[in-house]
Amino acid sequence: MRRLAAAALVLGMLATPASAPSVPSAPYGPSAPSGPPSPSPAPTRYQAAPDTQRTRTGALLPGPGTYADDIVKGETRSYRVRLDGSTNIYLSAVLTPAPGAAVDVVDGISLSLRTPSGLACGLRTDVRFYGDTARPVADYVSRRVEPGRDCQEPGEYVLDVEGVGRDTGSQGKPWRWPVEIGYVEEAAPGSDVPAPLPPTAWSTEPPAGAFRDGETRPVRGGTGFNDAPPLAGPGTWRDELRPGESRFYRVPVRWRQQLFARARFGNAEPPPGGSALPDGLRLALYNPARGAVDERKGLYTGEPASLLLGTAPAAYANRTQGATESVGAMRFAGDYYLQLTLDRRAPAPVPLALDLTVATPSPAPGQPAGPASGQSAGPASGADSGPAPGLDSGPASGPAQGGASAAGPDPVLRAVGIAGVSTGTALVASLAAWPLLSSRRPRPRSRPRSRPRGRHARGA
Repeated sequence: MRRLAAAALVLGMLATPASAPSVPSAPYGPSAPSGPPSPSPAPTRYQAAPDTQRTRTGALLPGPGTYADDIVKGETRSYRVRLDGSTNIYLSAVLTPAPGAAVDVVDGISLSLRTPSGLACGLRTDVRFYGDTARPVADYVSRRVEPGRDCQEPGEYVLDVEGVGRDTGSQGKPWRWPVEIGYVEEAAPGSDVPAPLPPTAWSTEPPAGAFRDGETRPVRGGTGFNDAPPLAGPGTWRDELRPGESRFYRVPVRWRQQLFARARFGNAEPPPGGSALPDGLRLALYNPARGAVDERKGLYTGEPASLLLGTAPAAYANRTQGATESVGAMRFAGDYYLQLTLDRRAPAPVPLALDLTVATPSPAPGQPAGPASGQSAGPASGADSGPAPGLDSGPASGPAQGGASAAGPDPVLRAVGIAGVSTGTALVASLAAWPLLSSRRPRPRSRPRSRPRGRHARGA
């Protein structure tokens, strides 16, 4: 009997989904009303910047700014850029399908920068939905001016944006969605400006008392990067998410600061049939150049839940010394963007409380307490910003870390790999628990926490 019970436990753990539930929290907002949910207004579409210019494949992007185009799955849109030999540039793409649009888990876009002859300037960046709820998704490729890196010469280069997704054969028409291209420059400072160094001891767990009880201020999140309202922490803001909606918020982060954000979702209508919606709640963070930093996901059940995200300290050295993609993306001082998303299958709006704070870890021995004045000289409008929005500047660093191939890992294979790791972990855990089963002394198991999503490594 003991062996049968243990075997059943192993099979049950192997069948457990890899998606982690959200972290439970204290209730926020009113209890879910009884009876059928009332219809909620449709979410607002992504708002373009007022100075957005229309472009097309093959066109020259004349300089820093925002450009709009459309892309179809299976096609590649190419844009020409003329670069000098002394300026770092970041080229981003934001895919903006209509809220509530049907998407596949691997739908998205792929970005790459190359010479006209085809020489790659770095690794390809893949931007996928990794879910079936349409929402703005973004990332970038870059050209950094540093000895030993490719594409250092002044001249013309080509940004390729490819629409990617699963091959559905004749089952439907390829999707066509708007895409927003961002072009920002980062001026290289003089050699006499020291680089802001990251603290050597820090944690992504918020410090004690990081989220203070106090006044909750109302706010209405934006539809994207262009209309995100500024939130200067610490503090708590209240908002509401409608089914299939994403809302954006802009938070300034200075050198050496860490950002901590906690999204608390209140009581709401449960999903139809009382089932849970995997990854129905999302909290994502983007840096000033619209590069993906990190993401947290959780189950939507209609019950109160929360998602917590903490970053590495912002430092120029993170570009080459960051041990993970999330650390490497904390390479700027300026405005960072939080994105909250509710699954399109949720039956009613959900009340939201957003807790924010920034903290500065103690410097390591021998490190300065903070950056010298004048260390911010790139495009941005946030804290420690220079002439243009969101990017820091610092001295050139060594070659970037990472040895992935230019094509990057296939997202479908990566999903299979993640499932395999989860299965193996569950098997090891079950074997470790065998002696406890045989002695009939079971212990309570802790609930798993949500995990950040992975992205293709970038060499810039």
